[in-house]
Amino acid sequence: MAIEQAASSLGTVPAVALVGALGVGSQWLAWRLQLPAIVLMLVAGVLVGPVLGLLNPAQEFGELLPPLIALAVAVILFEGGLTLNLHKLGDARAGVLRLVLIGAPLGWLLSALALHYAAGLGWEAASVFGGIMIVTGPTVIAPLLRHARLQKRPAALLQWEAIVNDPIGAMAAVAAFHVVLTRLGGDTNGFVDLAARMGFATMVGLAAGYGIVKVFKGGRIPEYMKVPVLFAVLLAAFALSDHVLHESGLLAVTVMGLVIANADLPSYEELRRFKEHATVLLVSGVFILLAASLDFAALGKLTWRAVLFVAVVALLARPATVLISLIGTAVPWKERLLIALTGPRGVVLVAVAGLFGERLVAADVADGALIGPLAFALVAATVVLHGFTLTPLARWLGLADGETAGVLLVGGSRLSTALAEALAKAEVPVLIADPNHSHLFRARTAGIPTFYGDILGEAAENSVEFLSFRVVVAMTDNDAYNTLVTTDLAPEFGRDNVWQLERARDADSRHALPTQLGGKRIGAGRGYRAYEQLLRDGWTFRVTRISEEFGFENWREKHPEAIVFATLSRTQDLTFPSNGDPTVPAGARIISLVPASVPSSKATAENEAAAD
Repeated sequence: MAIEQAASSLGTVPAVALVGALGVGSQWLAWRLQLPAIVLMLVAGVLVGPVLGLLNPAQEFGELLPPLIALAVAVILFEGGLTLNLHKLGDARAGVLRLVLIGAPLGWLLSALALHYAAGLGWEAASVFGGIMIVTGPTVIAPLLRHARLQKRPAALLQWEAIVNDPIGAMAAVAAFHVVLTRLGGDTNGFVDLAARMGFATMVGLAAGYGIVKVFKGGRIPEYMKVPVLFAVLLAAFALSDHVLHESGLLAVTVMGLVIANADLPSYEELRRFKEHATVLLVSGVFILLAASLDFAALGKLTWRAVLFVAVVALLARPATVLISLIGTAVPWKERLLIALTGPRGVVLVAVAGLFGERLVAADVADGALIGPLAFALVAATVVLHGFTLTPLARWLGLADGETAGVLLVGGSRLSTALAEALAKAEVPVLIADPNHSHLFRARTAGIPTFYGDILGEAAENSVEFLSFRVVVAMTDNDAYNTLVTTDLAPEFGRDNVWQLERARDADSRHALPTQLGGKRIGAGRGYRAYEQLLRDGWTFRVTRISEEFGFENWREKHPEAIVFATLSRTQDLTFPSNGDPTVPAGARIISLVPASVPSSKATAENEAAAD
């Protein structure tokens, strides 16, 4: 009784606030603890919902809950479509086509077999739910990829498969449902009408996408209204398509996002980043709502067959689908194995499964009542399983960056090469990028990995494993380019992880830039030319480990003229002190510039050797 009163006392506005706080809080806590965010959101939703009774989404939102979730899923899929730039597919193109063209129907078949023989569902319910199970969950894949830091190709394969197969799974469920109704004598529209409606959804998506591209490129929409107009057209396309054929709105918005992603819009990055922020909020909210809506009584209908079903799907059906689909492709076996063992389900599966479960029950298919509980059991099991296994599996297969995050140095020069050699001595992965081939000669001679090209260009997106790097340091001789690079990459790496050399005229108020532009500054009053001159004068970089026996004060006594250029923490986090000497704890390392005339003392030499 107390639980019911607690649930009834919570109003709609407090419920929205609670969902937002739990969703965003779970993501922040996951970032702090280095845990999968999806797992924490699932736990938070279950705790405030069926366990504590603080939140009852059906009661608080009433009839608005299903359309709210449907619209949120539409926005999530549209944002996913915005990431599907065909030019960025690269060598993952063949694998993606196989996973969609072969993997989708094969996954449908194997899922239906698992549902029939393992879960014990009849063929009607198994065929409908099997179509929905094509979906691998972009709402789950995106946070997992962010956490696991996969290499480019396996990440692209998982992301494209999840986003493209999402509307395909919904359409497969619609087609299977029409087959069931036809067999039961309750449907007279036929498959011609179904195909026509799916074609209509595709045309709506194409028209909306090309319409947005045309008016944006033609300058008919002011910059400040582009995001609101985009949202309005997105919702209209979804509503129109979904009105003609239920669940076809997912197909329409995905097609719309795909068109815009490949149109080379000047404002594309601003649109995509805003959509990413909206998606983080929506994924958090939807997952909390669905977890809080869990009905323990419905789960009580499940038997040991549900456990067998989840095991068969995760260990047999999913691996077989991927491995068969990728036969004959150039995808290495390690990447095939990783993708085969990674198939989390998410929001779309639960939402669509619940809808069709109710429709099957209304059509006198008794097994339809089990679809919702089975869907939630599958989502919960795969989210927890892959949330905790993807990162170690990827590292074991060598498909993710190691514990040490790399440093991306932009600008090939004497300074960047000397710093790269010092970082390499400290076992920090490093890459030097420069659009001028001759600037990279010194780095290549020193054996430092290099990238020839503009780091902001399309070639860099296809060739550089950005997920392998945590810190960006812009240190070219062009202050404007350093500012451009750090401003552009700050949303991707985080503003605290992008650095640039002190600008020559930063102190002049007439030439000073707003704090929103550029990265954090390196050096106290020294710019590119000052550091280059020091190196020409014989100054060198040294790496020294600070210990309990040899503290920072001891090091400073030995090197009073040295410049502390950067520090490396125990966890290999690179920072650049701005003013004065930093506080360096025991276990950290100093990357310093010392005059050539200063010899290493015995203690310093021992600590520098330890740094190696």
